[in-house]
Amino acid sequence: MTLCAVDSARSLACRDGDAAATLKLISMFVIFLTSVIGISAPVMLARLFHGKPLYDKAILIIKCFAAGVILSTSLVHVLPDAYNALADCHVSSHHPWKDFPFSGLITLIGVLTALLVDLTATSHVDGYSHGHGSGSHGDGNKEVVTGGYTRIGDDVELDLKKSAVEIEVVEAEEERRRLKEEEEEEMVKLKQKMVSQVLEIGIIFHSVIIGVTMGMSQNQCTIKPLVAALAFHQIFEGMGLGGCIAQAGFKFGTTAYMCIMFSITTPMGIALGMILFSITGYDDSNPNALIMEGLLGSLSSGILIYMGLVDLIALDFFHNKLMSSETWLKKISFLALVLGSTSMSILALWA
Repeated sequence: MTLCAVDSARSLACRDGDAAATLKLISMFVIFLTSVIGISAPVMLARLFHGKPLYDKAILIIKCFAAGVILSTSLVHVLPDAYNALADCHVSSHHPWKDFPFSGLITLIGVLTALLVDLTATSHVDGYSHGHGSGSHGDGNKEVVTGGYTRIGDDVELDLKKSAVEIEVVEAEEERRRLKEEEEEEMVKLKQKMVSQVLEIGIIFHSVIIGVTMGMSQNQCTIKPLVAALAFHQIFEGMGLGGCIAQAGFKFGTTAYMCIMFSITTPMGIALGMILFSITGYDDSNPNALIMEGLLGSLSSGILIYMGLVDLIALDFFHNKLMSSETWLKKISFLALVLGSTSMSILALWA
């Protein structure tokens, strides 16, 4: 309790509701602008260079950078904040929060929830592909040789007809191979779309928590550095999500909707936090607010950890044909992964 008293004394001098409200209004505009820049940059670059020789390789490198950003966000930003919220002296001194590491448990639940969603969506994708594949391949096993030929005793004509039959068989095999490749590409696209959508849900979840926490805060000393730090945070996180959206190849309307949703979530969270404070009087140091922040942050962290490791890093580094065929591309992609992780981790010095 002594530590709580010391912390309260330190923050008392920084508590200024009017100054904090002004900073929050400024931050809503700044964060919205940086979010738009961050998420739209890779999407616009992808559309600009679509069809160019290095398009696929560039998208893969951007996605690896994105994976590093997402993984660092979950492990360096979200999870420690969630743990600190539940370890706060106003919370950890009471039952049951002092008896069990709830942040780790809820993170585990988030991982398992993301796995369940992934399994369900993958089963749906497989069912979709089999349902459409059976129709397109229904005649794949039919004998190509039709009508036969009449034995006329002429060896030349016999050889020509045999050659024609062999050509038809080869063409049929090529057609089946082409259809199989198209089906595999369609499954990959569906998987990428599903990953992008689940990833955006996890990021939006995290953005709402950040926004609500800032909106409820009355500590101007805390908000000031957060504005600049969150601006860069949204740029890197937006680049990560934007890279995944660009690779998934959504239609323009869906892409615009996903970009808008990411851009407005944190400002809307700040506005929601300000409304909650005006209604309940709870600020970011209230025990109930800390508990909700810790639980929701842990859940979001689990989702992002799973998506970063399984659906981004493992999928690209171990199951991507393009990367497995190009040694230099694998090295560049790993460097992009490290760069994304490092860039996002450095921001933890301020936010």
